[in-house]
Amino acid sequence: MRLQLSLLILPLLYMTARPTLAQLALSSSQPPIAEKKPKDVTVHGDRRIDDYFWLREKENPAVRKHLEAENTYTDAVMAPTKPLQEKLYAEMLGRIKETDSAPPVLRRGYWYYTRTEQGKQYPVYARRIGTIDSTEQVTLDVNLLATGHPYMAVGAYKISDDSQLLAYTIDSTGYRQYSLHLKNLSTGESRALGVERVTSVEWNANHQSLFFTQEDAISKRSYRLGRVELKSGTISWLYEEKDELFDLGLTRSRDGSWLFATSESKTTTEIRALSATASNIDWRIIAHRRNDIETRADYRDGLFYFRTNDHAKNFRIVAAPVATPETNHWVEYIPHQAAVKLDDFDLFATHTVLSEREDGLPHLRVIDDRSHSSHRISTPEPVYEISLESNPEPDAGEIRFIYQSLVTPRSIISYHLTTKARTVLKQQEIPSGYDASRYASERIWARASDGTRVPMSIVYRKDLRRSGAQPLYLYAYGSYGISMPVSFNTSRLSLLDRGIIFAIAHIRGGGEFGEPWREAGRMAHKITTFTDFVACAEHLITEKFTDSNQLVINGGSAGGLLMGAVVNLRPELFHAAIYDVPFVDVLNTMLDASLPLTTSEYIEWGNPNIADEYAWMRAYSPYDNVRAVAHPHILMNVSLNDSQVPYWEGAKLVAKIREMNTGKNALLLHTNLAAGHGGASGRYDALRETAYRFAFALGSLGINDIAVAK
Repeated sequence: MRLQLSLLILPLLYMTARPTLAQLALSSSQPPIAEKKPKDVTVHGDRRIDDYFWLREKENPAVRKHLEAENTYTDAVMAPTKPLQEKLYAEMLGRIKETDSAPPVLRRGYWYYTRTEQGKQYPVYARRIGTIDSTEQVTLDVNLLATGHPYMAVGAYKISDDSQLLAYTIDSTGYRQYSLHLKNLSTGESRALGVERVTSVEWNANHQSLFFTQEDAISKRSYRLGRVELKSGTISWLYEEKDELFDLGLTRSRDGSWLFATSESKTTTEIRALSATASNIDWRIIAHRRNDIETRADYRDGLFYFRTNDHAKNFRIVAAPVATPETNHWVEYIPHQAAVKLDDFDLFATHTVLSEREDGLPHLRVIDDRSHSSHRISTPEPVYEISLESNPEPDAGEIRFIYQSLVTPRSIISYHLTTKARTVLKQQEIPSGYDASRYASERIWARASDGTRVPMSIVYRKDLRRSGAQPLYLYAYGSYGISMPVSFNTSRLSLLDRGIIFAIAHIRGGGEFGEPWREAGRMAHKITTFTDFVACAEHLITEKFTDSNQLVINGGSAGGLLMGAVVNLRPELFHAAIYDVPFVDVLNTMLDASLPLTTSEYIEWGNPNIADEYAWMRAYSPYDNVRAVAHPHILMNVSLNDSQVPYWEGAKLVAKIREMNTGKNALLLHTNLAAGHGGASGRYDALRETAYRFAFALGSLGINDIAVAK
């Protein structure tokens, strides 16, 4: 029936008759059955027996054997989609300009940029002195760093003030533990500085030493501030953050004159400052720790500027003299607005640029600090994304920003702060061709269970939009106050050109409507995130965008928690669900303070050691709420070296669902054995992962081989 329905809604497309994933799952060899080893994890009198707790034992050969067996089974079920995967990959690759370069950015007399080369997985960092036509100097070739490693990521990339030294950090496992290295750009010599687990790096002004923050080896909490002297290699420890809810990070003011060491939890901040030219290491507190007060600092012309939610739920900006930064010396610079979230601010010599969010949409506001006038940079579409690009020069009369939408390719635009003139420096090129006029995006609204209107951003190909239901791919996140960007994606075109509608649900727990939107979907109110998503899915069905037989959902990390929760709540509502590195074993993870990120997230999810907080987490924890029902098709993607969400969370959930599932849909676990939380690090490998995910979605719908409509 599903194949016939697909043919009805996609009459322009060609499809070969192939078995669905459900049929393939039934015809394939029996799926791996994880051994049960009951472990009592009872807390607060709530009896829980965890049969699959042992899958945490990463060094246990039986665990590796089980993960490999799951991969073998998944490969067998997915094997008939191999031609489709290759076709999708070829399409996606054809939309990428493989040899390409970013617009150069001027910093201290050098033009810096990154570029890519055809056939190479990673970018090349380079610069030219004086003019963009001068001889290129490669500062860092990530392809060379990756030699002999299945994974490679660059974290920090910091050029010294004299432009002759490069401090950079690299991770070769995917576990997001970065080691600190130094490169002499005059000689090309590189060396490790003997500092591991580095989370942030900043130079002092005389380029003789580096300040850095380091994370704990087990919990991965960034907890101490250090300095390494380059000549002697001496490491000094300057400050240790004792509170397990807080992490440390380093930044530097735009003009380079001040260093800031920020201790922050999910809701509270403390800031220390040091002059970048200081010969001592006497960091002083300029913003004291006060419960539920968040602050970010910058500096300009003798004043510290603070973005703060002190008496301002959606934030305001205040300023104070360097000598007296205390709250009683604050002078309001940008007042609080109840309807506008002040996301960030950037200080330039004569102007300030505010990153704002109103009615769920982002805006850039330019303030002329001489005339005190302001204006927003205009945006031509009803649904879009706009954000500042790198702007390292504080005296610049022009800034760069990025503009894109679900139909407009990513564009880097130069904007004159006074005249408002704009120049498109570069728009994302699509070598295989792209006609934006063939696609349409909309903003629609669902009604949540409490009456709140929840927006969704959708995109589709105009000539393939039907009056009735058709396949739809729904994505969401909804945590940490993070707003889901409405960005352009060339890979997504492979779905749109097959008649798939793509939608983003901007559910509570995110930050689209400011702090109240975030607070309505966290801690005791977290369940709202999940019921909002259900309401969005129901609205798409009611309005005939799709139906339950054609609705595919996807989310990653905390969005993977969303997938697990909504599938438990309403399994019949969804046709297929893709969980990427999902946080689904909520109680067991949050009860283990030795695991990465656990303690710092007590004030995002709750602390289950507290009975009342345990209760609200118990109500939605995906692993603890699996029921004996027919589940949708499920693809669970995990990574063996994931430090944010351990692989075993998804592996355990698959084992438990497989035990209790009453349906016949495909239930697949795929483990990337050589990557971490972000998946593959190479750009070609990442494309293959996307092709795999899309092939699962299409295959679940019976669309196993389909030509793109022209």
